[in-house]
Formats: sequence, structure tokens, C-alpha cells
Amino acid sequence: MNASPRGGVEGNLIITNMRLCLGKLNFIIMGIAAVMIIVGFALTAGEPSTPEHFNPDVFSDTRVVYGPNICFFGYLLMVVGICVKSPRKSVAASEALANEDEQQ
Repeated sequence: MNASPRGGVEGNLIITNMRLCLGKLNFIIMGIAAVMIIVGFALTAGEPSTPEHFNPDVFSDTRVVYGPNICFFGYLLMVVGICVKSPRKSVAASEALANEDEQQ
């Protein structure tokens, strides 16, 4: 097999210099948003009312106000985490990588 200059082997789809669309900051924001969504759903969960027994906790502030609002802000933060542009380390490095791809 012929070795490519990038460290991969031709014929086997090995990619060594793969860049992600989202940066580290994006993943941190999305992780915080996911935790907020899970906490919001956990706050809204609880024991339901049945025909035999009325549960007044169904109408508590935690289940009606705080839980859904935390979920909503978690979803908004998820959108922000996806849409925010992460800072690039070096423009020159990405241009050099693009020029290397064109030469091959």
C-alpha cells in the first residue's frame, strides 16, 4: 500500500487531519444546555394525580413555572451553542492546509 504524505494509507479511508465544524467552546455551551434541559424535565416530573387521589404538587411552582422555563432557556442556549462562531487558532495554518490539499 502507498502511504500518503498526511499519514493515512491510500485505499483505506483513514483521516488524520480532520477538523470539526464546531469548536471546544461550542461543545461546552451545548453540554451546559443539555444539562439544563435534563434538569428542567426532571423538575417537571413527579407523581401524577389519579381519580382516587388528588396530588396538589401537580400545580406547584416548580413543576409549572421553573421546570419549563429552565427547559426553554436550555433550548435557547443550545441554539446559541450551535450558532456561535468559535475563534479559530490560526488562519495561516488553515490556509497552508488548503494549499497542501490543492497541490495533491
